[in-house]
Order: sequence, then structure tokens, then C-alpha cells
Amino acid sequence: MATRADLANAIRALAMDAVQKANSGHPGMPMGMAEIAVALWGEGNYRHNPQNPHWANRDRFILSNGHGSMLQYALLHLTGYNLPIEQLKQFRQLHSQTPGHPEYGYTEGIETTTGPLGQGIANAVGFALAEKLLGQEFNRPGFDVVNHRTWVFLGDGCMMEGVSHEACALAATWGLNKLVAFWDDNNISIDGHTDKWFTEDIPGRFEAYGWHVIRPIDGHSVEAVLKAIEEAKTITDRPTLICCKTIIGKGSPNKADSHDSHGSPLGDAEIAATRAAIGWNHGPFEIPADVYAGWDKKEAGEKWESSWNQLYREYAKTHPELAAEFERRNAGRLTADWAQVVKTAVADANGKAETIATRKASQNALNAFVPALPEMLGGSADLTGSNLTNVKASVQLTRESDNTLSGNYISYGVREFGMSAIMNGILLHGGFRPYGATFLMFSEYARNALRMAALMKIPQLFVFTHDSIGVGEDGPTHQPVEQTATLRYIPNMNVWRPADTVESMVAWAHSIEQTKTPSTLIFTRQNLQFQTRSDEQIANIAKGGYVLRDAANPKVVFIATGSELDLAVKAHEALAAEGVASRVVSMPSTNVFDKQDKAYQASVLPAGVPRLAIEVGVSDFWRKYVGLEGDVLGMDRFGESAPAPLLFKEFGFTVENAVAKAKAIIK
Repeated sequence: MATRADLANAIRALAMDAVQKANSGHPGMPMGMAEIAVALWGEGNYRHNPQNPHWANRDRFILSNGHGSMLQYALLHLTGYNLPIEQLKQFRQLHSQTPGHPEYGYTEGIETTTGPLGQGIANAVGFALAEKLLGQEFNRPGFDVVNHRTWVFLGDGCMMEGVSHEACALAATWGLNKLVAFWDDNNISIDGHTDKWFTEDIPGRFEAYGWHVIRPIDGHSVEAVLKAIEEAKTITDRPTLICCKTIIGKGSPNKADSHDSHGSPLGDAEIAATRAAIGWNHGPFEIPADVYAGWDKKEAGEKWESSWNQLYREYAKTHPELAAEFERRNAGRLTADWAQVVKTAVADANGKAETIATRKASQNALNAFVPALPEMLGGSADLTGSNLTNVKASVQLTRESDNTLSGNYISYGVREFGMSAIMNGILLHGGFRPYGATFLMFSEYARNALRMAALMKIPQLFVFTHDSIGVGEDGPTHQPVEQTATLRYIPNMNVWRPADTVESMVAWAHSIEQTKTPSTLIFTRQNLQFQTRSDEQIANIAKGGYVLRDAANPKVVFIATGSELDLAVKAHEALAAEGVASRVVSMPSTNVFDKQDKAYQASVLPAGVPRLAIEVGVSDFWRKYVGLEGDVLGMDRFGESAPAPLLFKEFGFTVENAVAKAKAIIK
């Protein structure tokens, strides 16, 4: 019968062998956290079902220090997931299920993509928040159908990254008592021992947040870790940090406690020496039957899920409407009347014909959609009054005296990165569609979380307002120039910059309907002119680009987005008064337009007709649409501090300048 030491050493051996075979990877962390993994996964504290990785009430496990991915791959393989040993042999190879860092959607049992340090723990805060809010919404006396924990492994690098501060402070504020984090305190990073650059009091820091902190324990003692886990389970009003003192590369005679084991293979000689030192007398990728038996969690997982299934069947009989809604929400399905809700909302926006800021148009859209979709969970990074992401149905998230949370709108504070990473965790957990907002300029702080949403193919909803020099007097520090373009460059990201109330409504509806693509919705501070449209034109908004104004045999095509669409329309009218025919194309989403078939694209942007793109942003982005014969009226410098109307004139965003540029390219 395998001992705990055998179970831990199986992880060490697999990590050494896989990294060595790939000639790439990080063996030290898995070797150092092996006993912690035995205590959590091996002793049944982590409740999951390897044969159904999507069981609704499973615990969630997040490997925030994702460079040590072989730890998680070893655990998934050993406990019975569909991850055969051949996949471990293909570690870090093309199209394998074992990429260099854990990736959501590639491997069963991976809850989120980790690797960019700090984001895993931030995602975990979102997972734990979703569990708490979903439980309070759906649980009933005797029926705790939502009742699971979020477990996190994180390292020194996660602690150093600022996003961990943003997210962990909120975890305590919200009293997320089912969140338990294990800090791999090994004092090693790539540059070596961290005593020269990582000296803060981490336990004191987390105690200051309001976490329950279990101060340093021996991370290589399974009993010590088990005792800490039991203590964490008794905490009912706050998250827990378990500080585990470990030795990176534990077991390696010459490379333990050294950065030499952090991010490089140990080498054949050192692996042989390590095998001898830990008493592992088995060949590469060879796991004895008794070790497999000791790790196997298929039977236990079936029992855990079966017990929950029995409870849920009784719940569904007693509370059928709640059960139906719970299943819809977890499946990510929209309500049966969604199409009618959208149709009514768009028609209402078109009928009112309001000339308002698109941030206000966005709020109008949310007022229509939030009541229709109870899974919508809004928020803002301390800019609610400016972003206008609160609606009539919004209730401020508040922690009550009994450690419950109430509300559907989150004030994240000035934490743009933390907000966005937490939102990713909420969405990945299931049951909610979060949306969060800040100024477009501060998308820079949140950008890596946006990229991660696109990489994971999750339909996140990011809202950015105050989109250009239209911000005005706040000046160039707050006036975006390159941000919209760079967001469009993120693969698998839909970026919307609507021009009025109807385009804003369609942009929101389209974004909510996505299942594998995140959306960035960009809105103005200033009022924008309402544009009249036919029913066909309204239908074509969802294609990302469409013909708004036209004339027979146009000599030039204007392409515009957002606040510049009305400028293009006025330039079109000015040219018409001079007998020059032109076309105006509104392109609220270049990303969505690029996905349309070539025939539709050609019908909107006909070949052989020169084009002038107009957008208050960097001009180079538009070159692929206008070609060598066209031109761009753009913004290739930073702004100034002044009232917005003066700035638009100062930087050439006038009808006269647009007409002059159009005439120049016609010639």
C-alpha cells in the first residue's frame, strides 16, 4: 500500500520526467508543493469528480502559480481524469493537452488559464464570490445545492504582482470564507533568493486585509497541512491564507532551494540522484499500481456527486421554478423571451431618437436588459456616476452582519485590473454574466485580464467610457488615443464603438449573445447626434459595419465610428450640396465586420472607390481599410486640456477638413 511519501514522490517524478523530456518547464514548484497537494487532493479535502469535471457543485482548484503546471497535470492524471500518461509525455508539445501553463478548454479539470502571475488568485476571488452569491440566491432550508470551496495554490510571484493586492483586499471585504489559499513560501524566484527584493510581511499584509492567516507551517508535513485545512474549514466570516514554508525542488540533492530548479530541467544526472535520494526506484513516467490506487478519486468523486444529485432531485421537486432557473443559468442559456426583449428595446431606442452621450445610451440598454437577465452582475471601478453602469434594477453589493452578501452591482473601488480578473473568475464559475466599467484610458491597467478573457474564449463584457479627446478638460492623461485600436488588435475580442442610441442597444445585445468571444463596449462622455435608419440598416448594425448614407455612383466612401459618424454624415451632405456623390459607412465594430463574408464586405466597401476613415484615434489602424488610394483623418498625437468642442476643431475634426481630405483623394 502506497504511503503519503510515495504519493508525493510520484508528483516529483512526473514533474522531473516531463520537464526533462520537453527540455522546458518548471520542475521546482511541483516538487516543493507535493505534500501540500497530497493533503488537499490525496486526502479527499478537494471534492471533485474526475469522471464529470463539470459537476455543478464541485470544488474549484486554481493553480495561480501556473508555471508549475506539471503539478496540476500530475494530479489530474493520478486522480483519474481523462489525461493519459501519453499526454504527460507530450508536455509543452504542439496540440497536446498539457501546454506550458494550464489553459482553460484544453484539459479536463482546468478551471481557468493561469500563468500571468497574480491573475489566478484574482480569478479565484471571482469564483468564490460567484459561489456565495449563487448560494444565497438558490439555496433553501435543507437544500444547500450551492455549497463548495475554492482552493488556490499561489507563489511568491503572485504575491508580488499588484493584482493580488487588489483582489485579495476585496475577498476579505466580501467575507469569502470558502476561499482558501496556500502560499508556497519558498523564497525563490527566477533571479534567485528573494531576500533582496521581496521582504514585506505577507502574513501581516493579509491580516490587515481581514483574512484569517495561518502563519508559517511546514509545507512538507502532510499532517501540518491537514491541520491547517481543518482550521480553515471552521472559519465562517473571512477567507484563509495558509502560509506553507517549502523548499523549491525538494528532493534534489544539488538543486533544491535554488533558482536552478525553478525554470529549467534538472538534467539526467540530477534526476537520477534525486530518484536515489527520495527512494523512487521506477523508470521515467512509471507509476506503480499501488500509487495509482492511492491517488485514485473516481469512486470518491462518484459518491460526492451522487449524494449531491440526490439532494438536487429533491430540490427540483420542492422548488421546480428555482431549479429550472438554476439549470438555465449554469448552462449559460439566455431566457426564452430574449429575442423579443431585444426587438422591443431596439425599437424603443429608435422611436425615441434621443441625442445623448453613448454612455447614457449604454445605461438605457442596461435598463432594458438587466431586468430581463437576472444573471447580469454589474459594477464599476469607482466610476459609477461617470460610466453609468448602474440601472434602476441595480442594488449595491453589501455585506450583512451575518456574513451574507446582497446586491447585483459591485463597487470594485479603484482596482481596474482586479475588477477585470475577478469578473473572469465569476464568469468561469457559471451562473452570472458580469460586466464592469472604467474609463477607456484605464483599460491599460486591466489589459492583461482582457487578453486572458479572449485567450480563454469566454464571453466577458468590458465597458469603457470617456473614449477620446471628447473627455475635454481632464487633458491628455485621461484622453485615449491608441487604446481603441490596440484593443481591436487582441485576437478573439469584439470591440464596439457605437455612434448613437440604436447602435449602443444593438452592441449590447450582440455582446450578451456571444458564447466564446469577449466584448469591449466603448462609449462617449459627450452627446452624439441620433441617426435615422431603415429597418434593414438597423438589422445590419449587428454585422459590425453597414451603409448609413448613400448616393448613386459614389466618388468617395467615408468610414466612421462613434462620435465621428455624425461628422461623416455632415461631410457627405456638404459634398452632395456641391454635386459630389459619397457614401457613409458606419463601422461600430471592425472585428465583427471582418467576420462577415466577402460578398457583404464588398457590398459595403466597393472596390475601386477611394475611402476616407474618420476616427479620433491613431490613424495607422485604418490603413488596411482605406488602402494606398485612401486617407485617414485620425489622431496621431496626444491631446490637450481644453473644452471638447475646441479640441475637435484644434485637431482637425471638422466638416471642412473632412471635405477637403475627401476631395483630395477623389482627385
